[in-house]
Amino acid sequence: MAKAKKTAVPHACQSKEEAMDAIRALGDTQRELTRLETVVNDEIAAIVAREKDRIDALKERIETLTTSIHWWCEANRATLCVGGVKTANLITGEVWWRQRPPSVSLRAVDKVIDTLKRLGLDRFIRTKEEVNKEAILAEPKAVAGVAGISVVQGVEDFNVQPFEVDAGGSQ
Repeated sequence: MAKAKKTAVPHACQSKEEAMDAIRALGDTQRELTRLETVVNDEIAAIVAREKDRIDALKERIETLTTSIHWWCEANRATLCVGGVKTANLITGEVWWRQRPPSVSLRAVDKVIDTLKRLGLDRFIRTKEEVNKEAILAEPKAVAGVAGISVVQGVEDFNVQPFEVDAGGSQ
């Protein structure tokens, strides 16, 4: 059963000194979190490296088994899929075939667009209309009163960035 998460009740700093102490504590806590995350990531990397051969061998075995099953099922598809069904129950599992929907693959999109235009096939070119937010920010009075447009101003964010000392350890 998971532990219930304790939520600390915030305490407003009551003085400049208390705010300075809280910023120092914030920096210490952030650095401790970074150290812990680094240790965890190092342990994960070590486990993956230690088990890499087994992981690779299992992936290769899965691919080999899947290929073998696929070949047999393709050779016996008419028997497995009687009546047009696309799924076969083989007691220990199912196999199925599904037709992917059509898709379009494009290379050199700019050349394709130019060719479509030259051939008069503009119906295959999408023109996207969108509101120019930069222009509205440049002239907010021009759109004042237009339903659906709000120019948000004066929003202030608060951030705390504890100072860090670079002791020249890494470059």
